[in-house]
Amino acid sequence: MLQFPKTSLTAIFMVAVTILSAQSQKLSVESIFKTRAFSTKGVSGISPLTDGTHYARLQNDTLVAYSYKTGQRNGWLATGKEMITSSGDTLPLHSYILSSDEKKMLIPAETESIYRHSTQSEFYIWDRTTRKLSRLTENGKQRLADFSPDGSKVAFVRHNNLFIRDLFSNTEKAITTDGLENSIINGTTDWVYEEEFGFTKGFHWSPDGSKIAWLRFDESAVPEYWLTMYGDLYPSNQKYKYPKAGEANSIVTVHVFDLASGKTTKIDAGDISDQYIPRMQWTNQKGQLAIQRLNRLQNKLELLLADASTGISKVVYTDENKAYVQITDDLTFLSGTDQFVITSERDGFNHIYLCDSKGSVQQLTRGEWDVVSVKGFDPVRQLIWFDAAINGAVNRDICHVNLKGKTTTVTDHRGWNIADFNSDFSFFILNWSDINNPPVISVKDWKGKTIRILEDNARLREQMKVYALRKRELFTMKTTGGTELNGWMIKPEGYDATKQYPVLMYVYGGPGSQTVKNSWDRGQLWYQYLAQEGILVVSVDNRGTGFRGNDFKKMTYLQLGKYETEDQIEAANWLLREGFAQPGRIGIFGWSYGGYMSALCMTRGADVFNTGIAVAPVTTWRYYDNIYTERFMRTPKENPSGYDDNSPIGHVGKLKGNFLLVHGMADDNVHFQNSVDLVTALVNADKDFDSEFYPNSNHGIYTGPNTTFHLYRRMTDFLLRHLKN
Repeated sequence: MLQFPKTSLTAIFMVAVTILSAQSQKLSVESIFKTRAFSTKGVSGISPLTDGTHYARLQNDTLVAYSYKTGQRNGWLATGKEMITSSGDTLPLHSYILSSDEKKMLIPAETESIYRHSTQSEFYIWDRTTRKLSRLTENGKQRLADFSPDGSKVAFVRHNNLFIRDLFSNTEKAITTDGLENSIINGTTDWVYEEEFGFTKGFHWSPDGSKIAWLRFDESAVPEYWLTMYGDLYPSNQKYKYPKAGEANSIVTVHVFDLASGKTTKIDAGDISDQYIPRMQWTNQKGQLAIQRLNRLQNKLELLLADASTGISKVVYTDENKAYVQITDDLTFLSGTDQFVITSERDGFNHIYLCDSKGSVQQLTRGEWDVVSVKGFDPVRQLIWFDAAINGAVNRDICHVNLKGKTTTVTDHRGWNIADFNSDFSFFILNWSDINNPPVISVKDWKGKTIRILEDNARLREQMKVYALRKRELFTMKTTGGTELNGWMIKPEGYDATKQYPVLMYVYGGPGSQTVKNSWDRGQLWYQYLAQEGILVVSVDNRGTGFRGNDFKKMTYLQLGKYETEDQIEAANWLLREGFAQPGRIGIFGWSYGGYMSALCMTRGADVFNTGIAVAPVTTWRYYDNIYTERFMRTPKENPSGYDDNSPIGHVGKLKGNFLLVHGMADDNVHFQNSVDLVTALVNADKDFDSEFYPNSNHGIYTGPNTTFHLYRRMTDFLLRHLKN
């Protein structure tokens, strides 16, 4: 998925506004990216406990139990100080996985990243009863370690095979043996599933622990891509399977292992191999597995219910869309029945539907607003909990709907509300913020009543009063075609409405995305610095972005880049008409899909934008992965003009302004090849441009101790030179 990477501006720096001293000070690139003195306070490491009345929270290497209702500390579950390895080292307690009975813990150590979401670790088991620590296995690092429901076993993936460790007999059994690098994967996913379907755990214990279901990927026919790593006498190469648009995918099959019999059953997921299995889970019916099947065009989703013993399956639900069906984790099975809830955009907005295995489909939520995600089902009160953009796309609220379709909102502060529920939905921890207020984290009861505040960032709020920061302002604008777009802006220090200012527009703009939110942005400090230096900073969500219904989001189908670019040009012209922008001093900056947008705006919008920065841009959709690209564009064979008409490579002759191209040379997501071919086209067109390429850096461009600072210093200098001087 093309997105502003987690290690980039909006996340890596964890920056938010904090005063360096009691005196008002000026921001600098160094203070933002080197001293790391700017941070908001959060409440991390919280997990609800199974009793429903307590939660666990990691504090100073100790896992402490607290009461939801009173906030009182009620003992501790573990502390890193007593976790001594066989070599005598203390095992740091940074993360953990509790068994269902909460008597054991899995603790990862020596964790290594593989791709964006995947890691491998040396897992340890902490027995809370015996207070003993032991290694899960001595045979190499593991992935995705997970307790069986009774806590007696642990399943994990190693070297593309699935294993089960019996903790009582201390034996290890290989469930699969055919795993092979760049060929066969068991129990986890290939690169493109991880990136585009957003999951890596490809196995699940049955609720009674008698079976384990897993996905098997045969990626042997998928083309390979090579990344070159520099630093040694001869550079090394890393190869992995990357299916570009129109190319072959992994063949994915579903299997179930029965622990008692040792038998493996292949589940019938259909006769077509060129399809996707983007989700798999057990239902609440004994021995029943739910499989979501998606066709390659991604416009037809089917839910299959399968008998795990026989492998026989049947389709019980189908969702079709003229463009594409968005995959989510909203499928929830209701306890004690054969009913389930799922979200669909079939009425024009994303809403919740109550279904059953006989094919009944009943719409529960209604309105011209989108459900964002389903949080779960409360069987006692018969409520389905969800968060939604019920008060406009820029806001989020926590809501529930009963099985008769009555919807209730329980949050009372406009802005961005994020909830984490306890096990029985009687309490939740709410993280609230808005565009100018840092998070307030509180404990609420199920009716939305505040029980207590865990963190209010009071010190930060007081410090903000004496610091020279500008407020971010939400606004709406209309294009000449009559489309209303949402935006935010930060006006320069000493703003004078009678004057015009140089402008930087920050863009992402991809399908279903959103940069304009009524929420605290930990990454806004660089924009605050630019405003301090006299630049007006703006972001506008163009057509194709999310949470405004099916039609608004999917109108860019088959023509990625066309309407999005038109809207960004419209926004720049609106800023000129309204007297905000200084003619000839409008810049644009974006990363990933936003980099693609920046490159298009600097070419197709060359009469409006004089300065642009494109970081890690796609420059032709022919080079990007097939799940993402074909979802919005179909294949290059089916839609050649859609691929080529809006490639920046085909518009380089229009470039007039100052253009900075940035890419990590080891980017496994948007390959460096994209920028290389853009450079070739720019040179052939005799166009001047600037570039920064970072060896061994991936999509986030953070490899090495000084890389991030160098990148932002370079971009800052470029913008100040061309927008202000």
